[in-house]
Amino acid sequence: MIAFLRGILLERAPGRIVLELNGIGYEVFVPISTYTALPEHKNALAELFVHTHVREDALQLYGFGTRLEKTLFEKLIGVSGIGPRLALAILSGLPAEELSASIRSADHARLTAIPGVGKKTAERVVLELKDKLPAGEEAPTAPLPSAVADVLSALVNLGYARAQAEKTIARALSQDAEHGFEPLFKTCMHLLGA
Repeated sequence: MIAFLRGILLERAPGRIVLELNGIGYEVFVPISTYTALPEHKNALAELFVHTHVREDALQLYGFGTRLEKTLFEKLIGVSGIGPRLALAILSGLPAEELSASIRSADHARLTAIPGVGKKTAERVVLELKDKLPAGEEAPTAPLPSAVADVLSALVNLGYARAQAEKTIARALSQDAEHGFEPLFKTCMHLLGA
């Protein structure tokens, strides 16, 4: 599973980008908030938190500029009747912090103002997610430093659960482990008993 990508921005269009990484172009679908935060010129370096969506007939990547956006996306697609495209539309309709606050406060009017979200969908989102969303201050919105993001991606790709990988990285950093990829990765593997 791909959890994070850092690469060269080859193509950029609202809702979709292509990142080149080691000679491979990854098509990534993004909400408008992430699209507008990306560099405006091609061949710039871009970093995204990624959700890998696997269906019978396709493998699609959805990218986000912040961890909060990714968390909200994953919660939204867990709601009955909401697929990845509608989840992206919802994230494009409100900034992540406002969306999270609107869901937690059951602000149906704010949610139904988003194109594609009707009254029943808004009610379902609030019902299913109201108590499941992290408070804004608990979910950092800034991108991870590169080495930490790379180690997180490596651990997830090795089969460790994301939560376990994040806790291990936090422990490694609290032990004053060096912040470069190799020393941090080695410290994490040692903590995991590998």
